[in-house]
Amino acid sequence: MKIGIHHSKGSFSERWIEYCQEKNIEFKLVDCFKSDILLQLNDCDVLLWHFHQNNASAMLFARQLLYSLEMAGKKVFPDFHTIWHFDDKLGQKYLLEAISAPIPQTWVFYDKKDALLWAEKAVYPVVFKLRCGAGSQNVQLVHNKRHAVKLIEKAFRNGFPKYDPVNSLKERWRRFMLGKTNLHDVFKGLVRFIVPPPYSKGYGKERGYVYFQEFIPGNDSDIRVVVIGDKAFAIKRLVRKNDFRASGSGNILYDRELFDENTLKISFQLAQKLRSQCVAFDYVYKNGKPLVVEISYGFSPEGYDLCPGYWDKNLNWHEGKFNPYGWMVENVIHSCL
Repeated sequence: MKIGIHHSKGSFSERWIEYCQEKNIEFKLVDCFKSDILLQLNDCDVLLWHFHQNNASAMLFARQLLYSLEMAGKKVFPDFHTIWHFDDKLGQKYLLEAISAPIPQTWVFYDKKDALLWAEKAVYPVVFKLRCGAGSQNVQLVHNKRHAVKLIEKAFRNGFPKYDPVNSLKERWRRFMLGKTNLHDVFKGLVRFIVPPPYSKGYGKERGYVYFQEFIPGNDSDIRVVVIGDKAFAIKRLVRKNDFRASGSGNILYDRELFDENTLKISFQLAQKLRSQCVAFDYVYKNGKPLVVEISYGFSPEGYDLCPGYWDKNLNWHEGKFNPYGWMVENVIHSCL
């Protein structure tokens, strides 16, 4: 058994490498961006590659490479069921509806006339989202019909860039005021008005559709539950000040008592239906009922290092440090047997 790992800074790969070294699991580093990647993997049974939605090159071909390797009989992380809907809220809408997941009401239009007719009768506020984006990027609250119509007109005319320098700068300044970043990062936000990040150049504009989701008031936070195989862990993310968005806020709580068994039970059930190797569910609550607003296979490792324990599929609590990246490696190895 030999594992190929594509290494990139800040990804799961740093933890995978440490785990393989600790457990004496044979591995090699590979470069998925090289044309000879299939040759590099000739002596490997497994490929592990944690890629980010802001890497335009990876988003261009990562799925296709991973699918191809699966067709060739190799095991991969993430696999087809785990990754096809990554950073695609349109795909997630249909998927979650198809498996009868509890979700907020969602409206997607591919025709301007239909969208404008909906806007006339909609109950506001509603949440507008682009198909892509993480950390609350490309998400805004729509307070009235006038705002909705403006967004619809833009969606079917010039479209939306994937990178918004104005809101990005506001977020950098917010984090600076909280002591979570430095002035250099704020300055980079100013530079982005002139020189956008590389990933934004690799994407076209988002146009030809518009996506609205029911706004659920009264939530001062969201709950994220990550399910990997038969284990799960969770965090609570507080919303930004004078905002409704929690994802990417950096204000995280970890106490076990913050997470109810029903949300955990639903997470295990949905993960099984999705047949996902790793899935993070983001929940808000309506009248005490958890609703899934988004899903993802990836997350920033540092945000979860303080989790005090995890649950197994029977909802038994296991106190203490744990290694979810090791679970990923072991689960893929087990699937080879």
